[in-house]
Amino acid sequence: MSAPYPWLVADIGGTNARFGTVPGPGAAVEDVRVLSVAGTAGPAAAVRAYLAGKPAGEPAPQSAAFALATPVRGDRIALTNGAWDFSRSGTQAELGLKTFLCLNDFEAQALSLPRLQAHQLRAWGDAPAVTGEVPVGTVLAVIGPGTGLGVGGVIRAPGLWLTLPGEGGHATLAPGDDFESAVLAAARKEFPHVSAERFLSGIGLPVLCRSVAAALGQGEDVAALPADQIVARGLSGESPACARTLELFCGLLGSFAGNVALTLGSRGGVFIGGGIVPRLGDYFFKSQFRARFEAKGRLHTFVDGIPTSLITDTLAALSGASLALEQADA
Repeated sequence: MSAPYPWLVADIGGTNARFGTVPGPGAAVEDVRVLSVAGTAGPAAAVRAYLAGKPAGEPAPQSAAFALATPVRGDRIALTNGAWDFSRSGTQAELGLKTFLCLNDFEAQALSLPRLQAHQLRAWGDAPAVTGEVPVGTVLAVIGPGTGLGVGGVIRAPGLWLTLPGEGGHATLAPGDDFESAVLAAARKEFPHVSAERFLSGIGLPVLCRSVAAALGQGEDVAALPADQIVARGLSGESPACARTLELFCGLLGSFAGNVALTLGSRGGVFIGGGIVPRLGDYFFKSQFRARFEAKGRLHTFVDGIPTSLITDTLAALSGASLALEQADA
């Protein structure tokens, strides 16, 4: 399979669509721009808006890889938490692309892991060694609380990285103590199935906060608070419900990340992506995240040696989309 240059790469979530260009072999992603998913009619319109900002005479993209926040099956693709619903073949024809890859956004996020550098990470403890050659069979995992909750992984195979895509964010969330059981019980009055994404995401934080307030029983009205205000009020301490929400968010995320580490055997590291955790700053690194990550009973010794890091570069998935094209072109 040949993927002629220039390449167009995109990371498309429920809120933002990030586009970039790879001009030639071995080049980094450049000319990155962010567009609103809600502000454009679909991927073809977004690409045209992106290309309209380029200098006149610049070559049109010949190949593209789109990382999309949804399961990718068949020709029809609809974003899980966004309005885009489009035909893969129709979009390829409309844009005149010779090669067009569509992959789950966390396949791309996972493919970015092998190329992450120290300046793109904030490690919990010692920085994980993900650059250079790693042993065949090594697994890396990524979890991303953003608009939704993405989960992915990669395994080192001879000469390439293989993705382990899935929809782990929709796995059932488990409580770690009696209070968390009460919080989940409150959420089940709204939703019969409480997945990890119901709490550990931008769309989930308001659900978690309402459920925490109900479990606390102090009558605090948080029903109308969006995710950004929950974070702000929680960090400032002005709202007991919001403060407890952030505490549970970090603890539940740690427990869930430990579950992913056990499930995938990701001894090479577990990485936290998405846009929510970076907003927490030092709070996250002082939280119960790592303690809950390691709290796996008899398997404590399996997970306590697995490094965990926060991905601070919000554009990392674009390099993963580029690697997908590179490996398809090999």
